[in-house]
Amino acid sequence: MKETKERAAIPTPVPGRPKLTKKQNFLQAVKFTLFSISAGAIQIISSTICKEGFHWPPMGCYITGLVLSVLWNFTFNRKFTFKSANNVPLAMLKVAGYYAVFSPLSTWWVGALTRIGWNYYLVQIGTMLINFVTEFLFDRFVVFGKSINTNALGKKEQQKLLEESKNR
Repeated sequence: MKETKERAAIPTPVPGRPKLTKKQNFLQAVKFTLFSISAGAIQIISSTICKEGFHWPPMGCYITGLVLSVLWNFTFNRKFTFKSANNVPLAMLKVAGYYAVFSPLSTWWVGALTRIGWNYYLVQIGTMLINFVTEFLFDRFVVFGKSINTNALGKKEQQKLLEESKNR
């Protein structure tokens, strides 16, 4: 019976949502976090340039930084975190759907909170944390949920796990 449980835990390529090991799930979260940190740096740097260099209003600075960070984050997470070979325009359309809701809401609260005296940078960091958690969940389960490990890197990883399970 123990052998059956171990074999059931080995991820196998099946239609629908792929079964990931605990280690794969953990590494996904770590990679997403690291790419999100780099995207956050892009967002902060670009919005700071807009605010301090061009003297744009906070909402314009925020949305410019957000767009640049989204493009960066999507590109790297699709390839290296979720290892997805799904239809890029369709995946980007799903991400655009997420941002069609998140962007107006967050742009509104950035403007509203800074108008009543909240520090722009603290509001931006709080907004980025909310974005980080909700976007990971949306990407993981909606955008890439059925296409995880379908690109060359992911297939190689799954094959390696399959071979290791046969050698046990």
